[in-house]
Amino acid sequence: MLQILSQLFSKRRKQFWLSTAMFIVVAIAIGSIQISLARIVTPTHPLDSLTAQEITAAVALIKQKMPQQEIHFPIVALNEPDKTEVLNFKPGQPFRREVFAVVYDRSQNKTYEAVVSLKPKTKAKAAVLSSWQEIPGVQPAIMEPEYEIAAAVTKADPRWQAAMRKRGITDFKQVVVEGWAVGLVTEAEKSSGARLCRTLSYFKGDRWNYYGTPIEGVVATVDLNAKKLASFSDTGVVALSKENWDYDPRSLSPLRTAAKLLKILQPNGHTFKLNGNEVSWQGWKFRYMMHPRDGLILYQMQHEDGREFRPVMYRASLSEMVVPYGDPNPQWSFRNAFDVGEYNFGTLTNTQELGKEVPENGVLLDAVLADSQGKPYAMPDVIGIYEKDNGVLWKHYDYRSERKDVRRDRQLIVTTTAAIGNYDYAINWIFHQDGSLDVRADLHGIVLAQGSDSVTTANRDTYGKLIAKNIVGVNHQHFFNFRLDLDVDGEANMPMEMTVQSLPIGANNPQGNAFVAKDAPLTTEKSAVRDLSMAENRKWAIASTTRKNQLGAPTSYMLMPSGNTVFFPSQDATIRDRAGFATHHFWVTKYKPKELHAGGEYPNQSNSQQGLPTLVADNEPLIGQDLVAWYTFGTTHVPRPEDWPVMPVHHAGFKLMPVGFFTRNPAINLPESTPINHSS
Repeated sequence: MLQILSQLFSKRRKQFWLSTAMFIVVAIAIGSIQISLARIVTPTHPLDSLTAQEITAAVALIKQKMPQQEIHFPIVALNEPDKTEVLNFKPGQPFRREVFAVVYDRSQNKTYEAVVSLKPKTKAKAAVLSSWQEIPGVQPAIMEPEYEIAAAVTKADPRWQAAMRKRGITDFKQVVVEGWAVGLVTEAEKSSGARLCRTLSYFKGDRWNYYGTPIEGVVATVDLNAKKLASFSDTGVVALSKENWDYDPRSLSPLRTAAKLLKILQPNGHTFKLNGNEVSWQGWKFRYMMHPRDGLILYQMQHEDGREFRPVMYRASLSEMVVPYGDPNPQWSFRNAFDVGEYNFGTLTNTQELGKEVPENGVLLDAVLADSQGKPYAMPDVIGIYEKDNGVLWKHYDYRSERKDVRRDRQLIVTTTAAIGNYDYAINWIFHQDGSLDVRADLHGIVLAQGSDSVTTANRDTYGKLIAKNIVGVNHQHFFNFRLDLDVDGEANMPMEMTVQSLPIGANNPQGNAFVAKDAPLTTEKSAVRDLSMAENRKWAIASTTRKNQLGAPTSYMLMPSGNTVFFPSQDATIRDRAGFATHHFWVTKYKPKELHAGGEYPNQSNSQQGLPTLVADNEPLIGQDLVAWYTFGTTHVPRPEDWPVMPVHHAGFKLMPVGFFTRNPAINLPESTPINHSS
């Protein structure tokens, strides 16, 4: 699924961690390890991103805890401060600063969670390892060096080499071996406790797009710690595609005539303003941060209403993904990638370019993360922010007076892209001048190809579509879950379900044309597990229980679904236990700071139910509470020839719209645009 990540990361990462001797003085205190932080740059806000110095200091402290062990760091991130502290923070006030780390001890095959306090409550100028806890029976996400281990172990095994020779492949350098998280695990694999990775093989030859030539029938499972194969499967030789599926300009020549030059210019500069990691634009204000697991997180979204900034959402992020494949063959049925929890979506975010992923009028922002050794590195140009014209926002033409009023729609888009092996995903947060917010996932990349002996559709495979000679695109789905900590006019909120119902013909509805809109509260967590219904035009809202608008109704924001699908694996399918969040579209939970991921904290190598189904099991009351909404949307992909060798983009998402939040159209007071005169 993933390219040989050690090569990929070495190209796009710039190691810039500073020598610890320059700014860290290690001292052993009674019963604890402390590190002087006198020279570390001090962030100015509790939600500022971790600096390289902070990462290095925290990792050094943890390594002092385990000096003899071979430890790795799947996650090093800001330990988000208490929500109340953040909401009450005033510029210039002191605040806590903590680092959260997942620590994996390869020598003992154990996982730990650590919290390092860089700014303890005691105001001491020292870092303290304030929390250290083993998390038994779990495996953290696959890490960068492990893909190289998996490939090397696979290629060295005589069974794999024999399988290649059986297919006429003797130069093993022409084969690319990719690692996948194991997905569904067998009972034997689970009971072994081993840290595992499955591998797939592709014949590269003299071409660079090896995804076009899968070596079907060969799957290996690698014990990453023992560095040996735990199992190997070869179900028989399947024909290899003989066509060249490279898609660079030279391979595709001749190219079509290029479109005429289109320039996007803002000669007077950007409308948005950046102040550290805070963005303000057209009434909106919010903060951003790059997280190694979740990717881009937005915080403290507020909207200006007169002289007041009113809270809308405290925290918003991609929580989890799952991509289940629909072929029952054991070599395919394990493939149900959790791209956030199994692969650390944020670390796979890649560099963007102006004029390509981001229009030329945009701004590109960097991020700082830690690699698996705990060393900080710069991720250049991974967050894009730009303004976009989106047609007409509002218009009316009056026939009597011949008056025409028109306002153009300007959007602010904050975007990141991540490459998860063959697929690429862009996550877009689209802010509107009318106070609404679109959340959109763009699906790009290469269909995960299945080798086939078929060359025509007359004898095509059952569980997919033949998209090229000897290549089947297996039926599959993509599901995204977003965690939305909505604070509509404060933390005291309630969830509402909004439906439309037709009325029967009768004395009050003689023509049968009447229909009514109804709102009903969702009072508990279990009652708030809901699904889409076109028949009822079903939508959901988070409403304030403390603030009403000028018409006496609670202020609210509504979640408006767009295209979606249902989870097709059968009711007894094992994947339903792993991906319970995908079995329903809408969930609401009472806010708890550690409940962050819809698929559970450690989905790698787990078949057990975790995540949202367990979070709602205590059935907390929801009225007048601090709430978190979780929305799952998906797309069902039955591949077609036009998706090959690179698929055109597919968009999916949802919209958050103010309902009674403002007294009128909040974009009514936009100034007129100056018409362009082309007569000259």
